[in-house]
Amino acid sequence: MTSAIFPLCDGCGQPASPEHIARRLKRLEWTTRYRPVHIHSLFLGGVSPDADAEFLYSPTGEFQGEAAAMLEVAGLSAAGKSADAVHAEFQRCGFLLTHMLECPLEHGFNSKASVQELLAKRAPAAATRIRRSLRPKRVVFVSETLEDLAKQWTAEELGCALVLDGGKPYALDGSNAQQAIAALRESVTALMQAR
Repeated sequence: MTSAIFPLCDGCGQPASPEHIARRLKRLEWTTRYRPVHIHSLFLGGVSPDADAEFLYSPTGEFQGEAAAMLEVAGLSAAGKSADAVHAEFQRCGFLLTHMLECPLEHGFNSKASVQELLAKRAPAAATRIRRSLRPKRVVFVSETLEDLAKQWTAEELGCALVLDGGKPYALDGSNAQQAIAALRESVTALMQAR
């Protein structure tokens, strides 16, 4: 018996099984619905979370993990609100969260080396997408997995300002996530006041 060979996903560079593509399209639909017309701040993560509850734009409204962290950064509360209302508030702030690898990691791609290899391969396409399609006022790096990329990319390359934490990404996925959330919250507040 031979194993199926799938083409590579254009959103993450991993083999794209029919299930993988279906999940990607579902998440793209969720995200696109709340994409601001004018993106004030593009929050750029490394890898899309596996659980829908941690994916910010999921209609489940559970807002756990990364999704909860992003709401905290934005100063938004989900208490007593529908997922749609929370997403609309995030959108009205001019915020969009996306990831270098737009799909969760598949089995076999979860080592640090394979993640860095996928990120390096996606970097040119992601930079083009940011510059030509998303066109934000600024890109805010929110994942420690993007540290190498943060050193390589320039504001000229992306066509907008880069927001870093002392030259490094805000490590919302790091070991000291609460400190990173607080620091990013402070930066976001200053950026919003400077609008």
